[in-house]
Amino acid sequence: MSDISKNIETIQTIIQKLAKAHDIAQDNIHLVAVSKRQPLEKLKEALECGHRLFGENRVQEAIEHWADFKKEHNDIKLHLIGPLQTNKVKDAVSFFDVIETLDREKLAKTLSSEMKKQGRSLPCFVQVNTGDEPQKAGISPKDLSLFLTLCRGLDLDIVGLMCIPPVDEPPALHFAFLKKLAQENGLNNLSMGMSADYERAIPLCPDHGQLYIRIGTGVFGARDSA
Repeated sequence: MSDISKNIETIQTIIQKLAKAHDIAQDNIHLVAVSKRQPLEKLKEALECGHRLFGENRVQEAIEHWADFKKEHNDIKLHLIGPLQTNKVKDAVSFFDVIETLDREKLAKTLSSEMKKQGRSLPCFVQVNTGDEPQKAGISPKDLSLFLTLCRGLDLDIVGLMCIPPVDEPPALHFAFLKKLAQENGLNNLSMGMSADYERAIPLCPDHGQLYIRIGTGVFGARDSA
C-alpha cells in the first residue's frame, strides 16, 4: 500500500468515526484531494487506489495534470477551488465539473454566458469571505443574498457555499457561520475544511446536503512551495 493510499484510508476512517459520532451519513461527506503542484506520479497513485475526486487551483495546471488521465478514467471529477480569472472561463467551463470559487458579478456573468455557449451547466459554489478580510477573495456575508439573486437570475446552478477561514481565528466558528448562511439562503451543500481543520468541519455537515472537505497535504504530503 502506497503512502497516498494509507493517507486516504486514514482520512476516510476519521470521516467514518466523526460521522458516526455526530449521526451523519458518511456518504454525505466527500474528500476532495487537492492536487495542485503535485507530480503526475502522485496523482497516478491516488487514482490507482480508487480515488476520483480532485481539486485544482489553476485552470492551465489542471489541464496539464488531468487531460490524459481523464481519457483513461471517465469517472474523474474535478473541482476548481482557486481564483478564476474571466479570461480562463472558457477553458474552466469545458474542463472542470464544479466551480467552487464564484465570487463577483463579472465572473458570474461571464460564466453564465460561457455555459450557455458550451451547453454545459456546471454546479457552482459561491465563495464567502466569512472574515471580511480585505486581502481575501469572496463575497461579503452582508452581500450574499443579493449576489445569489443575481446568480440565479443568470440561470447559474448555485448548489452551495465555500469558505477559507482566517488563519488566526477558530475555524469552527466560520464553518458554523457558513452553514447558517447556507440555511438562510436555501442551499444544501458546503465546501469547507482543509488538512489542518477538516475534523472541525465534519460535525457541521449540512443536515440535508453534502460536505466537501479539501485536503492536499493530508493526502499527498508536502508539496513544492513554488
